[in-house]
Amino acid sequence: MEEPRIIEFPKICDRRGNLSFIEGSGADFEGHVPFDIKRVYWIYDVPGGQSRGAHAHRTLQQLIVAVSGSFTVTLDDGQEKKEFFLNHPWMGLYVPPGMWRNIEDFSSGAVCMVLASKHYDESDYIRNYRQFLKFSNERRKNKIS
Repeated sequence: MEEPRIIEFPKICDRRGNLSFIEGSGADFEGHVPFDIKRVYWIYDVPGGQSRGAHAHRTLQQLIVAVSGSFTVTLDDGQEKKEFFLNHPWMGLYVPPGMWRNIEDFSSGAVCMVLASKHYDESDYIRNYRQFLKFSNERRKNKIS
């Protein structure tokens, strides 16, 4: 099973302001993202104390970026939870399939951008934590066998 990890993007510093970018893979270039980008969405104007996520994906891969402000992403593989504090627009969190995720502690004005490996597909979501644990255990057994 692939592990979540922080990916650093190029950062070009200039007295007029900084610039960062993300490029996908091509025939002659291995991009910054470990999957083909099929969908991009962003979360913003999250009221204080609210959280987003609280689900897992069966096959979808994601890259989560704090384009502005900060927030905490908690990832759970069914056995272990890891927290990632995102607050730099030149860094993203790679989320492999099969991870329960929760995004919380949004700062005022935070913008969370998500790059996804697939188009929206409701059937790929696991929205019940007990079902997720069952999915996770079955997946782990299949990897061991």
